[in-house]
Amino acid sequence: MWHYRSTQVRIAVSYVLLFVLTMAALTVYLTTYLRRTYLENLQEQLTADVHLVADVLNARLAAAKAGDNLDPLADYYAELLGARLTLIAPDGEVIGESDFDRTQMDNHLQRPEVQQALSEGRGFSMRYSKTGREEFMYVALRVETEESVVGIIRLAIPVNEAASDLNRLTAAIFTATLVVTVLAVVLAFYIANRTTGPVRHLTQAVQQMASGDLSTRTLPTTEDEVGQLARAFNHMATELEEQIRALSTERCRLAAILEHMADGVIIIDEDGQIQMMNQAAAEILETAPETAMGKNFSTVARHHRLIELWLNCRRTQREGREAIETLQTAKRKSRFLQVIITPQYGAIAPGFIVILQDLTRIRRLETVRRDFISNISHELRTPLASLAALVETLQDGAIDDPPAAERFLNHIAREVAAMTQIVEELLELSRIESGRVPLYVKPTPVSDLVVRSVERLSPQAMRSGLSLAVDLPEALPLVLADKERVQRVVTNLVHNAIKFTSAGGSIAVTAYAETNRVVIMVKDTGVGISEEDLPRIFERFYKADRARSGGGTGLGLAISKHIVQAHGGRIWVESEVGSGSTFFFSLPAASKAA
Repeated sequence: MWHYRSTQVRIAVSYVLLFVLTMAALTVYLTTYLRRTYLENLQEQLTADVHLVADVLNARLAAAKAGDNLDPLADYYAELLGARLTLIAPDGEVIGESDFDRTQMDNHLQRPEVQQALSEGRGFSMRYSKTGREEFMYVALRVETEESVVGIIRLAIPVNEAASDLNRLTAAIFTATLVVTVLAVVLAFYIANRTTGPVRHLTQAVQQMASGDLSTRTLPTTEDEVGQLARAFNHMATELEEQIRALSTERCRLAAILEHMADGVIIIDEDGQIQMMNQAAAEILETAPETAMGKNFSTVARHHRLIELWLNCRRTQREGREAIETLQTAKRKSRFLQVIITPQYGAIAPGFIVILQDLTRIRRLETVRRDFISNISHELRTPLASLAALVETLQDGAIDDPPAAERFLNHIAREVAAMTQIVEELLELSRIESGRVPLYVKPTPVSDLVVRSVERLSPQAMRSGLSLAVDLPEALPLVLADKERVQRVVTNLVHNAIKFTSAGGSIAVTAYAETNRVVIMVKDTGVGISEEDLPRIFERFYKADRARSGGGTGLGLAISKHIVQAHGGRIWVESEVGSGSTFFFSLPAASKAA
């Protein structure tokens, strides 16, 4: 099927257009030349005729008076010459007319040919006649005696009537041009088809190769340049097949290596367009490789220090290294990255290799270790300082005062008990985190987990002037739990609620069922937790500002968190300063209901 982009059509159309334009130009030139020549000959003929009439009617016009009717005379000579004859007085009045009613005609003094004749002796014009209502060719001649101008003689002939022969000749030229053009089109497409046939076969072979069939070959049918091209194509196809096979093998190996690398790898070109990205890099930048391909590195990185490092590397063409910490947003997690950007040298594929090493976990572990050392040092420093002061006081003589010595020894016992509690809770937390503490999980009613812990803390709530209530819906499903461990979680949460709720407040413990789990909730009307403290409230030794002056080791919530997570659940808190806090934790539901 012919297409306007095909070589065959372009060759044929080029020759056809050239031929058509040539024939059109020749036709226009011939018709214009014939029309001009014909009109010039017609003008010369009318000029000769008007001179002849002037010679004959010179004396008659000189003797003419105002009001004379020379129509018969105009009719006679018009019939002899085969043209329209008009006799005009020097003042423009028509005194003789061969073809129209002279009495209905306007004064002709301002006619262009009359004006030209009066000024130059002879006038000529081609114009539309209001009287004849068609285009006429006019030739006017000034008739004069030695004393004055006696009149104007004007001959006219309709242009369309005069050019009828010219029109027939023009039609014949156009017909011949059309016939020759059609023959030229047929011949041009025939020659173009014979010329481009081998090229089409070669094009089909190339398209098959482009679609993946590298075994495609073409058969040379001629010994000319097209045949040489076909043989060169076959050789190129063989070489290309071998190279693509080798490149595919290398690419598969490289892709496998990149895909299993823990570090993120991004390859970008000189303009910053991403050419390749492995899954690790996509996870670090929180995107997808297929989404990032072809985009600018700046739009995918979305961190000013990372973009500045790449821009500096592109400007200096030197490797750049930098540790970058991204801030946490509503959509992205905070990460600590070691970024290495290396320029690729070479004319084939210049660009840059970006390596992203996610050191977030290592950084977090270092932070936890540093905070742990700082916190445990802080927690142990106070009782140790107190013990040192008490021992020093006893050594200074207080031991000889039995009542004071007993009071100091009791104080020493309390401090030792506090440090012992810290150590025991740390050991328990360590065992829970390491998974060395066995959990005796079995289907358990929620009431068995909540009621006993609340009853144990009710006297403390009463002493603090608080109302402590339990409201458990009926038909709650059983939960899979280690009863003793979960009771400790409830105890920790209720104890914290009592500690940070002022007298007159209330604490409510309830639960509700969700799909495949049960959520237990401890709600108080206490002082609440500030927004900046909420993300860290379950860290070990972390105490919010409201708790700095209170007792406790700061390990209760951390232990509760790990117990809940060991059960496959989740613990979280919702709070607002001045409006109380609500702690939630979930446990997996058992198969049968309570």
